[in-house]
Amino acid sequence: MTHFPFPIVGFDLDGTLLDTSGDLAAALNHALASVDRPPLPVEQVKTMVGGGARHMLAQGMAATGGCTEAELDVLQRRLLDHYTANIAVLTRPFPHALDTLDRLAAMGVTLAIVTNKLEALARQVLDALALTPRFATIIGGDTMGPGNGKPSRLPIDAMVERCGGGRAAFVGDSIYDIRAAHAAGLPAVACSFGFLMQPVEELQADAIIHGFDALIPTLERLA
Repeated sequence: MTHFPFPIVGFDLDGTLLDTSGDLAAALNHALASVDRPPLPVEQVKTMVGGGARHMLAQGMAATGGCTEAELDVLQRRLLDHYTANIAVLTRPFPHALDTLDRLAAMGVTLAIVTNKLEALARQVLDALALTPRFATIIGGDTMGPGNGKPSRLPIDAMVERCGGGRAAFVGDSIYDIRAAHAAGLPAVACSFGFLMQPVEELQADAIIHGFDALIPTLERLA
């Protein structure tokens, strides 16, 4: 076992560890089609991911004509039902992600997931890809209660506690990830290949990686 400066490393899910864009876009477009809205391209949907399913749906509806909260209630159920039934059709880990997880685990690092995806859906997609056993804890956008997903520090604090405490770092692709990590006092690494809502430099992360093959040396430098 090799000493590593961060005994805990947490990851966002969508746009960080997993490229879920194809399946998320399909679910969103299914909901849009049910009310005769035009489909949105995957690249546009990527910019809507990060704040949870309802946030993505609200942005999709706004981009195609707007809607009421009552309509969102109905369409969110349609979106989630479709996504649950088709959760890993196109979803795959980003290049080098699994190798990096293997290397971190071999060095004794405890790995965790903190996502704004509903915890049940996060577990379902990780189960479908046989990735669940790699993580000591999986915290979803609803795990800490309503309104306590990222950018709240609460899920990051819970991650550290559930992983046994100690020095930690967090890896993500959205402003929610970086703000949550910083609020909890953790260094944050931003993924330039993720589902960016803005230029990656504007996230004000402590470091930026352009691929998972750069994560371990980047964390070593941050330490």
